[in-house]
Amino acid sequence: MSDAPSLLLVLAVGVLYSCGFYLMLQRSLMRAVFGILLLGHAANVSLMLTDRAITLPPLLGGPEGVLSDPLPQAMALTAIVITFGVTTFLLALAYRVWLGDGNDEVPDDLEDRRIGRLQEPEDSA
Repeated sequence: MSDAPSLLLVLAVGVLYSCGFYLMLQRSLMRAVFGILLLGHAANVSLMLTDRAITLPPLLGGPEGVLSDPLPQAMALTAIVITFGVTTFLLALAYRVWLGDGNDEVPDDLEDRRIGRLQEPEDSA
């Protein structure tokens, strides 16, 4: 048996990362929060796909030398807690924006547009 993860799991991680980045680029704050959630899940799955992370735990025994590495599991648990805290914070921020505006769309930055218009003639010269 090889140590390489299955192609299906690698594709699942790729899909999770791509969907998470796509959702983070949307103008809706709730979609951005869901994107961060997907990125957190993708990070956890990719941590668990590291070398020999999915084997027997040390206490169950088994063939000599086939033990699970506890470091990816500890990092995945830490990532779960951090993702939960960041998600809670972002949900609170999105709720405050929704209370103020009545929607969760990110408004256009008028100052940024003004600066962009000022720099356009310099680029064409």
